[in-house]
Amino acid sequence: RGIAMVFQSYALYPHLSVKDNMGLGLKQAGAPKAEIEDKVGKAASMLSLDPYLARRPAELSGGQRQRVAIGRAIVREPKLFLFDEPLSNLDAALRVNTRLEIARLHRSLKATMIYVTHDQVEAMTLADKIVVLNAGQIEQIGSPMDLYNRPANVFVAGFIGSPQMNFIEGARLGDVKAKTIGIRPEHMALSRESGDWKGKVVHVEHLGADTIVYIDSEQVGTITVRLFGEHRYAPDDIVYATPTVGAMHRFGDDDRVLA
Repeated sequence: RGIAMVFQSYALYPHLSVKDNMGLGLKQAGAPKAEIEDKVGKAASMLSLDPYLARRPAELSGGQRQRVAIGRAIVREPKLFLFDEPLSNLDAALRVNTRLEIARLHRSLKATMIYVTHDQVEAMTLADKIVVLNAGQIEQIGSPMDLYNRPANVFVAGFIGSPQMNFIEGARLGDVKAKTIGIRPEHMALSRESGDWKGKVVHVEHLGADTIVYIDSEQVGTITVRLFGEHRYAPDDIVYATPTVGAMHRFGDDDRVLA
C-alpha cells in the first residue's frame, strides 16, 4: 500500500460505480466497511466527486474519470504516487483544470509524486524537480527554472521553452569556441530602425498576449522572436533583432554547455 499508480487510460471498472471503483483496492485488501466509506468520502470531497459517487464511468466526462482514478489512488494513502501521463487523453481545458487539481493535491497530501509526461508545460508547472530523459539517458536534473535558465546541453535547451530556443552556428557570430549559440525567442528585442541582426519577416502569429515573429536573416539564419503584447509586423517587413545581453547560451562540439 506504499505505492499507487494513476494511468493514462483511467483503468476503471465499467460495471462499478464511482464509489465502488474508488474503494475497490481497500475492499480487496480486507479493510473494514466503515474505513472504506470514510476514506472514499474524504477523497471524493477533495476531488469534488460527491455528486457522482453513484454513477458509472460511462456517465462521466474524461476529466471526471481521471479524478476517479486519482481518488482510487488517494484512498490507499500511499507514500508514493506514480502518474503515467495522466492528462494526455484530456482536451486542453480539462488538462489545465486537472493539472491544478494535482498541484493542489500535492500540497495538501504532502506525498511524493513521480509524474511521467512528454508535455513540458506539465513538467514546468507541477514539478519541484525535473529529470529530463532522452533515449533512456538522463540529460539533466534540476528545478524547472534551473532547466530554463541553465540548460546543460542543446537537447534540454531545445526541449524546455515554447517557442523553442533559437540555435545559431557559433561561426556566424564569430565565436570560434562555440559550435552553437542559443537564444530564447523572448530574450530578443525587435526594431524597424536598428539592431544587431537584420532580416526580413516571413510570418507573424498574432496571439493577443504575445506576438511571434519569424525572421530570415543572412547573418544568423531563420530565427523566432517572441514579443509580449500586440505588435504590428507583417511579412516582408525589414526588421532588426537584438539579443538581450547575457541571455545567450554557448554549446561546444559535444553539444554541452560551455562555461
